[in-house]
Amino acid sequence: MTTAAIIVAAGRGRRAGGEIPKQWQSLAGRPVLAHTLDAFAGLRRVLVIHPEDRARAEALGGDVLLVEGADTRAGSVRNALEALAGSDVTRVLIHDGARPLVSPALIARIAAALDHGPAAAPALAVTDALWRGDAGVVTGTQSREGLWRAQTPQGFRLAEILAAHRAHPGEAADDVEVARAAGLPVAIVPGEEDNIKVTFPGDFARAEAILKGRGMEIRLGNGFDVHAFTEGDHVWLCGVKVPHDKALLGHSDADVGMHALTDAIYGALAQGDIGRHFPPSDPQWKGAESHIFLRHAIEMAREMGFSLSNCDVTLICERPKVGPHAEQMRGALATIMGVEVHRVSVKATTSEKLGFTGREEGIAAIATATLVQK
Repeated sequence: MTTAAIIVAAGRGRRAGGEIPKQWQSLAGRPVLAHTLDAFAGLRRVLVIHPEDRARAEALGGDVLLVEGADTRAGSVRNALEALAGSDVTRVLIHDGARPLVSPALIARIAAALDHGPAAAPALAVTDALWRGDAGVVTGTQSREGLWRAQTPQGFRLAEILAAHRAHPGEAADDVEVARAAGLPVAIVPGEEDNIKVTFPGDFARAEAILKGRGMEIRLGNGFDVHAFTEGDHVWLCGVKVPHDKALLGHSDADVGMHALTDAIYGALAQGDIGRHFPPSDPQWKGAESHIFLRHAIEMAREMGFSLSNCDVTLICERPKVGPHAEQMRGALATIMGVEVHRVSVKATTSEKLGFTGREEGIAAIATATLVQK
C-alpha cells in the first residue's frame, strides 16, 4: 500500500494579515508551507496551489507534485485526487497547508487507523462552555456533549474518497463532510493541541513559540568542491590570495575552500548548492569573488533562524603549502560570515601523491558546517 499526502494550499485567505497569503508568509525564517511539507517527508506529496503561486512553490524544491487548485476547497482536493487516480497510491492524507506543526506521531496514528476502516480524522473534544451570541451579547448556551474540534490530516482510502468527491454536489467544510455524505464511516483519532491552523496574525507568534519549545534544532551540512589548475601566479583559498606558480580554473574566482564551505551551509539548510543560487550559466557571476556566495549562504541561515556553531574546512593538495596561511584564512572566513574566529577551522592534507591532487592537477576541499537554532 502506498500513501500520499495531499497538502491543500490554494486559498487566498487574508485574515492572517500581510501582503501575501498566510501559507507563504514566514514562520521561523521559512514559509509556513515549507514546515508543512517537511512534516510529510518520506511520503509521496501533492501540493495544491493557486496558479499565481507556482514560482513560489517551485522554489521550495523537493520531490513534490504540483496541482493547481479550483475555486473551492472541495474542488481543489478533487483535482489532487484525480491526479493520483490510476497510480499505485491506495491511501491519502489530506492536510491543510496552514497547519505546519503536525507531528510525525499524529500522521502515523491516522495512517494506522486506515488499516481498520476507510476514513479517519484527528479531533479534540470540546472542553470549554459554548455560548450562542448576537450583536456582542450572549443569547443562549450550547451543550458541548459529543462536540469535537476537527483537525487534519484526514485520512482516506483513495478509491472511496475519490468516488465521494466525484459524487459530491458542491463545497464542504472539510473532507470528512464529503466522506460522510457518501456514507463512509469516519473514525475519530485523538488530535493534538499543538496542531494549530495559522489563521490570524497572532497565530504566527504562537506557532513560533511551539517550534522553539520542541527543543533546539541542530543542522549539519557537508560540502565538497574541486578546481583544476591553469596558468597563473596565485590561487584564492578561503578568502586569502596565496602565491603559487599556477591558478585555479573556475567560473568565479575558483576559491575551492570557500565554495565547499558555502555548499556545506546550503546543505545544512536543505537549500541546494551554489549552482542553484548563482547559476554558472549566468554571465554576471563570471569571475565573481566567492565571498558573495558565502555571505549569501550565512545570511540565508540567519533569515531561517540559525547561527553558525562551527565550521571546518580541509584543503587537499600537495602545493601550495596551506599551513603558513591557515590563520589568515580562518580570519578571512570569520569576517565574511560575521562570526568569532574560534568557530572557524582551516587545515590541509595531501593525498600522498595519489590521484589528481597528488599529481598536482588541482585542489579539492571538504567542509562541514554546524548550524543551531537561534
